[in-house]
Amino acid sequence: MSWFSQTLTSSIGKKLLMALTGLFLISFLVIHATINAMIFYNDGGETFSHWGHFMGTNPIIRTLEIGLVAGFIIHIADGLILWKNNREARPVGYAVSNASANSTWYSRSMGLLGTLLLIFLVIHTSHFWIPNRSNQFATGEELDLYQMMLDIFQNPIVVLIYVLGCVSLFWHLLHGFKSAFQSLGLNHVKYNGIISWIGTAFSIVIPILFALMPISIYLGWVK
Repeated sequence: MSWFSQTLTSSIGKKLLMALTGLFLISFLVIHATINAMIFYNDGGETFSHWGHFMGTNPIIRTLEIGLVAGFIIHIADGLILWKNNREARPVGYAVSNASANSTWYSRSMGLLGTLLLIFLVIHTSHFWIPNRSNQFATGEELDLYQMMLDIFQNPIVVLIYVLGCVSLFWHLLHGFKSAFQSLGLNHVKYNGIISWIGTAFSIVIPILFALMPISIYLGWVK
């Protein structure tokens, strides 16, 4: 087995892979949130549709989309493997557990939070990405994603599911952002505070922005 293969299959290698794919997906969240936030121009979806069309038809973006899907799959699979390994490392619980003294509940619940996000991701892609890509392959035309958002987010249950998904994303990012830098060895006493501040701010702003979209449409703030 090569050094590269040994590194990837080791515990440290899996954590490095988790960190790298996590930061890659974080960059996607920034782009995704920025494009979706165009609905707040409240111009009948003109600005949103313009940039959505660019993202959906640009050949470079479409090629990078393959890497994005691969990033999601690797991140999810690696997370499940790490969760399984951690469970197997401690098959019997301690007689007296004081885990909260050394870690937060959400850092110990990344497996659960990740699973909830996976369920939400399946729901989200089934609402927008899969129908749009299927229609592109079948007819060569994009669907009206803005109108789809207006229609889908009239259902209060769907809106609630999206809000809960954003809550799970908040807790997942709150631990994952800082953990990624630590796994990559980029943490240092001089700038740990900055990393923590940026990570916390990012974990708050992005989920709130995503949650406001279905809420605003449902309440009629965006039409």
